[in-house]
Amino acid sequence: MTNVAIRQGQIDDIKGIFNLVKELAIYENALAELTNTEQRMREDGFGEKPYFHTFVAELEQQIIGVALYYFSYSSWKGKSMYIDDLIVTEEYRHTGVGQSLFKACIEEAKQQQVYKLHWQVLDWNAPAIDFYKKIGATFDAEWINCKILHEKIQQA
Repeated sequence: MTNVAIRQGQIDDIKGIFNLVKELAIYENALAELTNTEQRMREDGFGEKPYFHTFVAELEQQIIGVALYYFSYSSWKGKSMYIDDLIVTEEYRHTGVGQSLFKACIEEAKQQQVYKLHWQVLDWNAPAIDFYKKIGATFDAEWINCKILHEKIQQA
């Protein structure tokens, strides 16, 4: 799509970004698990200490896609960049928007001189898996994802 602008996200984009996050939660049949809020994202992404960054895809002043990422550190590799979500609204999937957002992430990884760019994909999300295969991603079935959510953190 030639009229789509890919740019760094701004605080005024949070409403559009959060709408995409909700759309993804619905797509993944996990809306009940979405506990984040627009306000928290505004503070966490644009406060004194930003915890994440974004690239947005904008078409006619509407946010139609987002790549949300942050930097981490790997004791084995060094500086790392993690793409937490890459979301394109349903109407604009399969138009190259996701690929453009991913390319923006790759360029950011190059600029920041990271040694590992990583992300996750659900095992049932065949369109995303096919997309990642086309760009040369490797898949690691050896690792198991682990997490502790807010309630359990508070109890520990």
